[in-house]
Amino acid sequence: MRYRRRVTAAGSSPHHRFDRLDTLRGIAIVWMAVFHFSFDLNHYRFIRQDFHNDPFWTLQRTCIVSLFLFCAGLAQAVALGQGQAWPRFWRRWAQVAGCAVLVSLGSWWMFPRSYISFGVLHGIAVMLIVTRLTARMGPALWLAGAAAIALPWFVHHPFFDSRLTNWLGLVTHRPVTEDFVPLLPWLGVMWWGLAAGQWVLQHRRAWLSGAVLPALAPLATLGRWSLSFYMLHQPVLIALVMAAAALR
Repeated sequence: MRYRRRVTAAGSSPHHRFDRLDTLRGIAIVWMAVFHFSFDLNHYRFIRQDFHNDPFWTLQRTCIVSLFLFCAGLAQAVALGQGQAWPRFWRRWAQVAGCAVLVSLGSWWMFPRSYISFGVLHGIAVMLIVTRLTARMGPALWLAGAAAIALPWFVHHPFFDSRLTNWLGLVTHRPVTEDFVPLLPWLGVMWWGLAAGQWVLQHRRAWLSGAVLPALAPLATLGRWSLSFYMLHQPVLIALVMAAAALR
């Protein structure tokens, strides 16, 4: 209640947006779009790159996914700080889960042998529930996050290699799929984002609530529509690259 009164006194809605968080998410989206466009160019042989083994690309993917999940954790801290009720949470969760199903169907149509059964949206859908239920752990989230990130390095078994179980992340090898973001280790990144968000809101609130430079406003706007952009950008990019390939 104390947080709600402070926001209202500042002349803002209890559910007002945090432009700096949206900007950070917008940066992740633009980076992701550039990465995916490069992947599409490679798929249609405009360029020749090894996206599965070249550290230049694999490290970028790790950074992009990490930034997305960290932002998701920050957003959960903000939502909980604003008193988000479970019905509102489930409405947003349903959007993410529904889009995850569409991604699986679309990837199965394009890549039947390597379709996405548990990609970033599938992972976020599960992690949102876990982080919501564990948010009261407070500073212990830092230790939980470190344990989640470290566990797959020490615990793995062939039992977890099937599509029914690989979503946990304790696999002996990466599955053949176009995107794979299992619960472990990635839950650790979202837990760290949640822990960081809780600390910032308590001690350095302006880091998230402050204004952004006018030049960054488009990124903030993009960050507010991150799910829509995620769902639309690849079909558009693939269509453009396919058109260019047809004209060669």
